[in-house]
Formats: sequence, structure tokens, C-alpha cells
Amino acid sequence: MLNNKSILITGGTGSFGKAFVRTILARYPDVKRLVIFSRDELKQFEMSQELSQKEYPALRYFIGDVRDAERLRRALEGVDVVIHAAALKQVPAAEYNPFECIKTNIMGAQNLIEACLDAGVSNVVALSTDKAAAPINLYGATKLCSDKLFTAANNIRGNRDLRFSVVRYGNVMGSRGSVIPFFMERRKSGVLPITDPSMTRFNITLEDGVEMVMWALENARGGEIFVPKIPSYRITDVAKAIGPECEHPIVGIRPGEKIHEEMITQSDSFNTVDLGRYYAILPSAGEYTTEEYAKLMGGQLVTPGFAYNSGTNDDFLTVEELRQLMRDKLKLKLEV
Repeated sequence: MLNNKSILITGGTGSFGKAFVRTILARYPDVKRLVIFSRDELKQFEMSQELSQKEYPALRYFIGDVRDAERLRRALEGVDVVIHAAALKQVPAAEYNPFECIKTNIMGAQNLIEACLDAGVSNVVALSTDKAAAPINLYGATKLCSDKLFTAANNIRGNRDLRFSVVRYGNVMGSRGSVIPFFMERRKSGVLPITDPSMTRFNITLEDGVEMVMWALENARGGEIFVPKIPSYRITDVAKAIGPECEHPIVGIRPGEKIHEEMITQSDSFNTVDLGRYYAILPSAGEYTTEEYAKLMGGQLVTPGFAYNSGTNDDFLTVEELRQLMRDKLKLKLEV
């Protein structure tokens, strides 16, 4: 699928970007060019020590910011496929610096869309977040705007052979700034603070996130927001899995934080198709009706009023399952 193709990934030095790049290099040895586009020169240098151009001649490390439209246009010359993973995503930082978040997550998304339209790109997949569904914080609101920009971009592609789609999933297990590395760091203090004892989150491994993007690249028709069927966990169970001997004081939720995460709202249900492994939320004014799309993709319409919420999910990870996942996927040393 991607051999002899040129691929660019924005935010390519992040957790997802590095995993995606490794997957492409392993599966598609004849990839023509693989451009890591990001703004942090130190992270690019560190990544290049692990994945060098000498060992992988297709790699290109390209300093740039999605806020810079001209730099994006230069980077996209000759590119066939784009994965958009660049974002400002720390909720407290976004609340304190709102317009900085808007400039990267919304204006940067539009810059990328326009550059892709001009550069002859054929396939674009943008990464979203569960916080974009019924957002209550600025980060989620900016990502919802970004999602709308990417899905609506299909309306202006004209006769170009170009598809824009979005993947939306929950917290990536062990990603930077998430609860697991935070608890691992705090475990030595003997105290793991719990925001709210009833709090739940969706969970996806980095590998499953990469697989979802690969699936979207192959199967997207354009305009969809894809949502995976993934398990939930309770924050209290994460604390028990990492530090059962620690104290777990309740400290209250942070500004802009939800008790439960939602990836499909009841309002979305009228435009949502169950594809088996994934759901697809279709744009309200897209190329296909939900009935046409379901028939085309071999899916089924969800029940009106359906919602996909981490608190009401049918699938919850147990303490031992969480502990085993941390050992297997994150290589953490955890005692029972």
C-alpha cells in the first residue's frame, strides 16, 4: 500500500509518530520518502540517533511548525500521504494559553489542509481525541474544530483524487503526560493522588493506535471520523495496579477535566455506522447517507440515541489486566 509512496507525518517526534515511523519502515521497505515534520530540533536529533538516514535512506527530518503555511507547502512537495499528529494537547496549558492552542490545533489544521490541496496529496488522516466529543475544555474544543475542518475539506477537493479522514481514540497507554508515567514517577513518594474515585478513561495501546491509522489509510472514503472499540479503566484501578501499597488521597478534578470520556455522543448516533472493529461518524452533509455508507462498507447503523462513553462501556480492564498490559506493552516492572 505504501511502497514507493512519499509520506509526511506532522508531530513526527511524538510517541505516536515514532511508533508509526517504525511500523512503516518495518512493513514497507520500499517506501520512497518518510518525512518527520516537527518543530523541536532536540527531539529530531534524538530520534535520528535511533532511526538514522544512513540506516534508513528514505527518512527526512524536517524542522517546521504547522502554524507556518509556507514551510508546510515546502515540506509537502511530492508527498502522497499525510498523517497529522501535531497538536498542543495538555489541558491545563491550553486553558492558560488559549490562543496558542487555537493557533496550532485549528489554524495549523487549516494550513495543512490548504497545503495538501495544493500539493497533490492523495490521502490525509488526522489524529483526534476523545476530548473532542462534547468538549468541556479548550483543547477538546480546538480538536473538535480541527475534526470539522478535515471532514469538511472533502467538500472542496474538487476533482482531486484526495481523501481527508479522522481517527478519534482514547488515552494512549503510557504516552507522555498521561496518568501511568505520572503514577510511576510518584510511586516512590508513597502517594498516588486520585482526582475522583469514579473517574474512568478509554484505553488504547500505541500499537493499536498505529494499526487504526493504517486501517483508515486503506479504507477511508473521505469525511469519516473513525472511533475504535476499546476497553475502559477506572483511575482507582490504575493506582492499585501501579502502587497498591501507596496512599490514594482524593484531590479533586483539574480545570477542564471530565469524570468520564465520551467518543460518540447521542447527537452523533444519527450519523454513526458500526463497522465491526470501528465506528464511523459521518459528516451531516457528506457524500454518502448513513444507509449508503453502511451498505458500501458492510456495516450497520447504530441505534438512535446510542452513545459511546468510558463510564458505561461494556468492556473494563481489571487491575491484573492493567498490570499485565503495563508489563507487556510498556515494559514496566510491577510487583503484585
